[in-house]
Amino acid sequence: MRGMIGKKIGMTQIYLDSGKIAPVTIVEAGPCVVTQVKTEAHDGYDAVQVGYESRKKKHVTKPMEGHYKKAGVDLQKTLAEFEIVPGFEYKTGQKFTVSLFNEGDKVNVLGKSKGKGFAGVIKRHNFHRPPITHGQKHTLRHPGSIGQASSPSRVFKGMKMAGHYGNSRVTVQNLEVVKIVPEKNQIFIKGAVPGANNGIIYISK
Repeated sequence: MRGMIGKKIGMTQIYLDSGKIAPVTIVEAGPCVVTQVKTEAHDGYDAVQVGYESRKKKHVTKPMEGHYKKAGVDLQKTLAEFEIVPGFEYKTGQKFTVSLFNEGDKVNVLGKSKGKGFAGVIKRHNFHRPPITHGQKHTLRHPGSIGQASSPSRVFKGMKMAGHYGNSRVTVQNLEVVKIVPEKNQIFIKGAVPGANNGIIYISK
């Protein structure tokens, strides 16, 4: 399997073997249980579906309850699909832990970024302020002109403007696994990963 579901615990710093200090994010990776094995013949593509964290029956729909019952696993809180490793035989009910990773591995981490509400163009898109001389009044943080001339007489789609900032899926690539703590199912990833503490993240190799 090429990845796991995890939970962001928080950030700290550790000393590397070289003596340098490194900022790291502590991630609880798994254990993840296989809930379905998808095949080219049956589903049109090869993948392995895994679940993370159990949840109460009252929070699961009837179809999903049947899905877990068929797999013979407990009710799961989060599901995700990952690429398979060719030649490895996957079975429903299998559990994967942090042993999937090794120190020095490069991983991509996907999570939902912190929501920051409505933000202007300077905070949201890194716009610069206009000159504050030559008769400029009350428009220090305004976006400036957004329209066109008589042709095409409209504002183009995708124009960078003020709006909802954050609370979107973000992937950070090529982060390094610097430490693994098997007894706590934790891995230390160098650098920052998206989202708030206790947020669900997806780690792929």
